[in-house]
Amino acid sequence: MSVATSTPDRLRSAVRLKWLILKTAIEERLAYRGDFVFSTLIRFLPVVTQVFLWRAIFSNDAEKLIRGFRYSEMIAYYLLVMLARAFSSMPGLANGIAGSVADGSIRKYLIQPVDMLDHLFWHRVAHKLVYYAIAIGPFSLVFWLCRSYFPGWPDWTVIWCFVASLLMSFAIGFLIEAWIGLIAFWFLEVSSLIFIYMMLSYFLSGHMIPLEYLSEWLPFVEYLPFRYLAYTPAAIFLGRIPEHRLPVEMMTQFSWIVGLFVLNRITFARGVRRYSSFGG
Repeated sequence: MSVATSTPDRLRSAVRLKWLILKTAIEERLAYRGDFVFSTLIRFLPVVTQVFLWRAIFSNDAEKLIRGFRYSEMIAYYLLVMLARAFSSMPGLANGIAGSVADGSIRKYLIQPVDMLDHLFWHRVAHKLVYYAIAIGPFSLVFWLCRSYFPGWPDWTVIWCFVASLLMSFAIGFLIEAWIGLIAFWFLEVSSLIFIYMMLSYFLSGHMIPLEYLSEWLPFVEYLPFRYLAYTPAAIFLGRIPEHRLPVEMMTQFSWIVGLFVLNRITFARGVRRYSSFGG
């Protein structure tokens, strides 16, 4: 068979495999839909506490400026960060990979024609699709109730960059956590690393407070991939990143995806070479 005819066949097979993984993962998520719905809705409760917290910080003064943020802008920022973190968070991914390495179940990816990272990626895509199918209602309600905190809709260029940044934040979040999980090829216990990553991510992504509050003491925070997990999408939507800088921001975020992808592939390839599994 010639290359010209075999290449489309391989492509169709790859697409069918990805679709099968995605479809199966969605069915798995819906198997316990009651628990999934409850855990999804419960995540919206911190919104209320954050609104009251920042109201106290700003002392009910709507015009008070703190690091360039008014009270309404801070609430809008937090809501957008909550949306971004829903894209970029990957609960259980690193622990799952580390557990597979420790108990030997990772060998199924080594003896079958299924790429582990690709398989896990489409599992996470399925998770996010089901999550947003459930969460779109609460998200819409929360944003509608808090619509007065937003300055208005930005133009379409900003909206498209915002959406692109959200999607890329998903890829960056996946690749960072996958890489931490792959370290288990060398260190079987990675829970401490995962805890450190969660703490760093909470602060350096802008999840806790905007990066403007940290840049004076930590100027390097602008050059880390964590900012793209939460801060950058929110800053784009709120116009805190000028439009003429948006192409650079998009290219930088995409460059982090490429770099982290290569790092994952190298780590996985070298980890497999040193991996041994017996029995079972």
